[in-house]
Amino acid sequence: MTLQPNTLELMARARADLRMGLGVVLLGTDGSDALIFSTESLSAERLATARKLGDAVIALTARRAETLKARAYDDDVARVTLPSDAGLDWVTALADPADDLSTPMKGPFRTLRDGPADLHRAAIRLCKTARLLPAALVVPISNGADLARNAGLTLLPATEAIQLTHAASPLNDVIHARLPMEVSEAGRLHVFRPENGGEEHYAIEVGQPDRDAPVLTRLHSACFTGDVMGSLKCDCGPQLRGALAQMGAEGNGVLLYLNQEGRGIGLANKMRAYSLQDQGFDTVEANHRLGFEDDERDFRIGASLLKRLGFSQARLLTNNPRKVAMLDRHGIEVIERVALKVGRGAHNSAYLDTKAAKSGHLL
Repeated sequence: MTLQPNTLELMARARADLRMGLGVVLLGTDGSDALIFSTESLSAERLATARKLGDAVIALTARRAETLKARAYDDDVARVTLPSDAGLDWVTALADPADDLSTPMKGPFRTLRDGPADLHRAAIRLCKTARLLPAALVVPISNGADLARNAGLTLLPATEAIQLTHAASPLNDVIHARLPMEVSEAGRLHVFRPENGGEEHYAIEVGQPDRDAPVLTRLHSACFTGDVMGSLKCDCGPQLRGALAQMGAEGNGVLLYLNQEGRGIGLANKMRAYSLQDQGFDTVEANHRLGFEDDERDFRIGASLLKRLGFSQARLLTNNPRKVAMLDRHGIEVIERVALKVGRGAHNSAYLDTKAAKSGHLL
């Protein structure tokens, strides 16, 4: 057994490094390497040092590039060159849409169209998995292994890393214990930990569900603002309580509480989206301006958890057809979609209308 970390473990280290403002070295398959930083946590000093190593660019998603009227020649990625006088403020304004309306004319931008964009794509993907803005400073270098060793930086093979970010991480059952609840004194909480070092996910059994029958199930994505603070901007809190109440009334069920806050973009980015909504953008437009897709969640986790608990069929409490299709596609037969239409009010009517019109929710 080796004491050296494998690529999956190095990726967990890289995510932490990016959040703290450290660089990560990506190894390309053709001998081309890159030093990358998250634009969100980048310091002026490290920006200046990185620019001395090569011709730096900012890697953005096509969604963010569209907002900036910058050309994305690589389909899903735009590589924006830095002007010689560009400082940290310029980089920050490029990646963060907070001041887009107050300073709308940021360009014109020059974007690269020649050469591969694999390392830039991997950099953005790593920023996403770290719950940072999906924008990275990318500096091509020719001595990646030497730089990583001399500077003490994490070194990642880019192709393997990006494959792992798209793969479903195995989940380990850490512990489960009895949990008496208001809806049922016969409750049990299971804690599952992914092998990739990501957030833990929870499965709450209400009563004693029959493993040989379709189980009443809710895939609920964590929502701190709605579930805990009682936010009126969404319907998450009422959906959580409504699902548990229905399971209690029927005597059994399973609630999967998935730590994918803000449709998978994290709480900080969700608050950025809320700020953009206050400027007049709907929830989908706000996500796009930040550089994210409509929904970045991975519902394969739900199918995996149900299988680990011994279920193969479900009656799914949801208004989202995508969840039904995902479970069916990954080995859980959805016998029935059970509607969960609760929580509409004056503060979230537009949000719910957008979910129906743009995301296909059955509301």
